Amino acid sequence: MGRRPLVAALMLSAGLALAPPAWAAQEGAKAPLQFRITEGNIENAFFQDGSIAAHLLLSSGEKPRMLVAFPAGNSGAGLWFEPTDKPVQWSLGKVTGQHRSVDGHGWNGIAADASVTADRLVLKDAVLGSIRMLRDYQQGQGYTAQLAATPKVAATPRLTERSASWQRQRLDGAPGYAIALSTDNGRFTQEDGHLVLRPDHAGEALHLHIEASTGETPLTPFTNLLNDRAQPDKRSREALQFLSYREKFLAGSWRFDTYFGRDTMMSLRLLMPVLQPAAIDAGIASVLARLSPDGQVAHEEGIGEFAVLQHLKEQGKPSAEPIYDYVMVDSNVMLPPVAAAWLLEDPRGRDGARAFLAGKLGAGRRGDALVRNLLFVAASSEAFARQPVYSNLVALKPNAKVGQWRDSNEGIGRGRYPYDVNAVWMPAALRAIGQFLDAGLLDDYTTPAQRERLRVAAASANDWEQHASALFAVHVPNDRAVAQVREYAKQIGVSDTSALKAVDGGQVDFPAIALDAQGKPIPVLNSDEGFQLLFGKPDAAALDRDIGNLMRPFPAGLMTDVGMVVANPAYADHDVWSRFGNNAYHGTVVWAWQQAIMAAGLKRQLARGDLSTATRQHLEAAQAGLWRAICAANAVRTSELWSWSYANGHYRIEPFGAEGAHEDESNAAQLWSTVFLALPPPAGLACH
Repeated sequence: MGRRPLVAALMLSAGLALAPPAWAAQEGAKAPLQFRITEGNIENAFFQDGSIAAHLLLSSGEKPRMLVAFPAGNSGAGLWFEPTDKPVQWSLGKVTGQHRSVDGHGWNGIAADASVTADRLVLKDAVLGSIRMLRDYQQGQGYTAQLAATPKVAATPRLTERSASWQRQRLDGAPGYAIALSTDNGRFTQEDGHLVLRPDHAGEALHLHIEASTGETPLTPFTNLLNDRAQPDKRSREALQFLSYREKFLAGSWRFDTYFGRDTMMSLRLLMPVLQPAAIDAGIASVLARLSPDGQVAHEEGIGEFAVLQHLKEQGKPSAEPIYDYVMVDSNVMLPPVAAAWLLEDPRGRDGARAFLAGKLGAGRRGDALVRNLLFVAASSEAFARQPVYSNLVALKPNAKVGQWRDSNEGIGRGRYPYDVNAVWMPAALRAIGQFLDAGLLDDYTTPAQRERLRVAAASANDWEQHASALFAVHVPNDRAVAQVREYAKQIGVSDTSALKAVDGGQVDFPAIALDAQGKPIPVLNSDEGFQLLFGKPDAAALDRDIGNLMRPFPAGLMTDVGMVVANPAYADHDVWSRFGNNAYHGTVVWAWQQAIMAAGLKRQLARGDLSTATRQHLEAAQAGLWRAICAANAVRTSELWSWSYANGHYRIEPFGAEGAHEDESNAAQLWSTVFLALPPPAGLACH
């Protein structure tokens, strides 16, 4: 029996009926979006066509895995296999879309043909449901407890000699999730309680047909996303298209196939010149729609079965009402300057600003929601404006270990008061409030008393910036800086020659990544100064100092052959070093969007007319060096982040998480890694 007929029969027996796509007539002959990205041992295949959007991953090596992620409901299905004696290798063939009907409900998914070289594959686990549950399983966190608490999240396999399938409804009885495998040259057997797949003939590659689908409500992709100013980077365009929907932008796939506030706002700000107005309006509206009653920006949303599980746990009833996470403190102060960039500074947004704010949002208007956020920001600023001491800065929330974009436990060095939130984002937010007031756009949504409170807060922006920045200042004497860099380079196994040359002659001054609970600066050099370049107006002396520090060769600064690392602990105490390694999610690794922030910030500063020739030359040299590093990592440009190895005097790109030696895994398609579509290289430079 051929692979396709066998699976059709299998799915029919499981209650699934093949049906023509309901959207086919509307879409006409338009070709589906399909593209692939290979990173390390992971083959990624993306498919989007009308109501179908799916991301298939096949992991080769000694820990085989097959996973399909769906933006619909942030859902997915994955098969994890036991470690193998020798590496296995997947080869992926054709991928097609499928629309099925299960008990009268539409399920959307994909079918794919693949082969794998393995003497045998022993199934470890099949996990179906929310991507957040699949993430927990991948990281070895939480899934076992969830399974014990809610046994129904496990799907029982249906087996034949040539096939295996898993299917279940969502926990509240709504349409759920399915994944199926079939083969025409292998056998599924039960051995010692494990499901084992072997080829019919030893040494022969197994032929597999894969089908996976979800019953969650599909999203609506944009049909006209970019204008003619966007760069002609096919891979970035494809990744952005896959992650962009009228309902929301997705942070990244496979691990974050839903709304994240910070990712949405930063991507909108950087992509703004090349996005169509409808896309920007939709993105900002998605942020406003998820504000808390007091105006805080939602970081992440819990939807689909994750919401069902949480409601069951907390209230004992299976509701699918979305749950929003408000733990992040940086997102609250990002919204005002990002909204101002569109509604006040961009002529396209300015023309439609009043209509946008008057647009209906729930029981109110978008303008009402924006004002809730502005008032929250103003209230958050008042204590430090009255008394500028560290304890009045914006801190992480009580008992929270994270609160800004470096949202891993070690991201800001166990600090409590993040640099970017206080020295950059708060002043930028206060200035944006002043802009909105001056433009008269808040009059229809505020009382006179509210406008007065906002005006007082806006007037404190310069003092906030001056006093907050001073609290984060780090000064490292030259002799100590040289000794620290030399010893750190030795410990991590990289050359110190160019780094030591770069610090010869003077002390090293830079802003700490954060303050600890006692207000002491944590002296980790970091890339967050890029936010200041993009949203602030540093004086020439600060520009020269900060750019010089960041652009020094690592491990004196942040620059390597494969990009700008986001943190460098060389100047910190030795016990901090291991916590910021190149295996740490926010350690000495390269994040694409942080390079984009720096590139956009340098471009913005170079557009100023008040800088000396010497400062401009300094900025131009930094811009050229940054872009050389950006171009050197062109092969992983849409990835969330990457790591590195060092040998023979050179750094080499290592996909983050693909080899299993890192604390997490990178997304192959990340929203804010596509922002170079709006950032062409400076004149005379080109990435190939």
